[in-house]
Amino acid sequence: MPQNQNTNPNGNLNQTSFSPNQNTPVYENQNLGQQFQNNNNVQGAYGQYDNRSIGVSPRPNGLGPGVNATNIKQNFARNQVQSNPIRNQQQQKPQQQQRAGKIDKNSREYLERLSAADLRKEVINTEIEIQKKLLKSEKYYREGVSTIKDLISPSSVKITTGSIELGTKIVRTFFVLTYPRVISSGWLEGVVNADIPLDLSIFIYPRDSSEVLKELKNKVGKIQASLQLNAEKGQARDPALETAYRDVEGLRDAIQQGVEKFYRVGVYITIYADTPEQLEKYSQGVEGLMSQQNIIMKRAALQMDDGFISSLPILKDDLGVINNMNTSPLSACFPFVSSELSSNDGVLYGINRHNTSLIIFDRFGLENANSLVFATSGAGKSYAVKLEILRSLMVGVSVIVIDPEQEYKVLADTLGGAYVNLSLNSPNRINPFDLPKPLPGETAADILRSAVVDLIGLMNLMLGKLNPSEESIMERAIQESYAKRDINENSDLGEVVVPTMTDLVEILNGIVGGEDLAQRLYKYTEGTFAGLFNQRSNINIDNNFIVFNIRDLQDTLRPIAMYMLLKFVWSEVRSSLKKRILAIDEAWIMMQYEDSAKFLFGLVKRARKYYLGVTTITQDVGDFLNSPFGKPIVTNAAMKLLLKQSSAAIDLVGDTFALTGGEKQVLLQSDVGQGIFFAGSRHVAIEIIAFPTEHKIITTNPKDILDNQVNE
Repeated sequence: MPQNQNTNPNGNLNQTSFSPNQNTPVYENQNLGQQFQNNNNVQGAYGQYDNRSIGVSPRPNGLGPGVNATNIKQNFARNQVQSNPIRNQQQQKPQQQQRAGKIDKNSREYLERLSAADLRKEVINTEIEIQKKLLKSEKYYREGVSTIKDLISPSSVKITTGSIELGTKIVRTFFVLTYPRVISSGWLEGVVNADIPLDLSIFIYPRDSSEVLKELKNKVGKIQASLQLNAEKGQARDPALETAYRDVEGLRDAIQQGVEKFYRVGVYITIYADTPEQLEKYSQGVEGLMSQQNIIMKRAALQMDDGFISSLPILKDDLGVINNMNTSPLSACFPFVSSELSSNDGVLYGINRHNTSLIIFDRFGLENANSLVFATSGAGKSYAVKLEILRSLMVGVSVIVIDPEQEYKVLADTLGGAYVNLSLNSPNRINPFDLPKPLPGETAADILRSAVVDLIGLMNLMLGKLNPSEESIMERAIQESYAKRDINENSDLGEVVVPTMTDLVEILNGIVGGEDLAQRLYKYTEGTFAGLFNQRSNINIDNNFIVFNIRDLQDTLRPIAMYMLLKFVWSEVRSSLKKRILAIDEAWIMMQYEDSAKFLFGLVKRARKYYLGVTTITQDVGDFLNSPFGKPIVTNAAMKLLLKQSSAAIDLVGDTFALTGGEKQVLLQSDVGQGIFFAGSRHVAIEIIAFPTEHKIITTNPKDILDNQVNE
């Protein structure tokens, strides 16, 4: 049917056209139809458009690309004011007004919806752009920040046949090739505790028991066939085959009963060194430790990169050298084995920090009963010694202490011990000329000879170092002083009256060249120090616990007093044989002088013969070990207690006691009362703990002392 079309001056399609029924006007191309359905759709000549969509997407049979949201909004208002000149305008006016009102309402709602949709779209697009910019900035940031990989990666890697150069380190990997028939528990302990920087990896692959049983069954059949064949041939029995048969059958029974399981195990060791020479030294050390146990270990030649990766904590076994193992030998591969120092006899020294077991030990059961305590100030060395003294007294051991700082007075008073104060004003005196009673087999000549040597050492401390001529004169004068009291090689030393310093001065004044020495001894015989050194001994040591206090002596007199005390104690020790401990606190004082250090060394060396254990205690490790007699004293101490050490002394201590790097760190990081306890060739990490009652007696902490006084 023909349509009436009007064209505008531009030749474009007019705003209106009519449908085939000529009754209902429709809008096409750029115009929005005047009819709105109940579902808010726009009806056009060629299809429908949903005004709820942002871009007015065409449905099937739609208008095509000419229609869009912008055109709809521009033309809709224009179409509302247009009228139809053909129709009766008077009759249509109310209807048009009603329709126009409806269209105005719907158009406003539609425009609002379009505006909100455009706004949401703009917001979404803006957010997307912001996210893109943030991601781009994050990318640039991450590119400029170091990662963990950057921090741990070496500056360079060079792989050779027998090693890998990782930056400044040289690396070599070993693998265990074969094991002996029987391996001992903790066979890896020697490698782990060696002073060698290394990584140890153990890969364990469980195997299906049913498959293993089938393989073992076949293995048994082959061994039985070999044994039968040898028997038929009349050959001698083969011990190796018979042993293998018993082992396989025993393993079959254990697996069948669930007692054992089967595994495939790979053990790799990677060592690190700074130089090729050091690498070779470490390599020989590891190989030697393994060969001692009949374990064959090989270097991962041509596979160093795989070996190194297999030693890293990333669960990657690139080397793949494995051995069959059942549960029992596999348990022996556990690398961390704690030593225990525990026995039925002795005293409790502390708690093993590795496994919390008790460290109970009898020092008199070692090759010698001497001990050594090294620690920094405030680390608890005197506390540890007092705790040992307290517990030793409980088991019947006598104790003698030389106390330069009056730390043992409370302990002595509490336990009913003898506390002897040596000072210029005290009534207690020791005669340096005292002689011990001879033991069976000893002669008076031996005792006199030893006494003369000890007195010459004392004179070197009193008068300064004597030259050879002066020493000869002094030796002659000492011998004549004893002779003056009728003491000679044939005397009964138990009944004699020994000389004093006054007798020595009189003899020196009668010897040519001795007058000067006599004059120098004046302050010890008639001068300021006469009361301390020139009187007969009046100290009774008939007590199981004796403490000699020298705190009130001047610093110049302390080495002399300690020397005299040790000589006096030694005389008493030689006279009566019983279990004794001699504790020498601040022993570094004696190590400052050659003669006193030499005397202390002689005492330590001979103590075992007289059932004596000498405990040397010091905080000045440098002065002690730098003495010519320092290390010999250490060597002659079977028991050692190393508590917290300073960083300045740790290398010297480490070299002296052959400590590993890990053990050095233990001493540097230890708290008060923690350290390493040595007993012969064994040593463990120790923590010294006292019971509350013991703590009250032995503590010197001012706060604890005040708390005890308040509680009392």
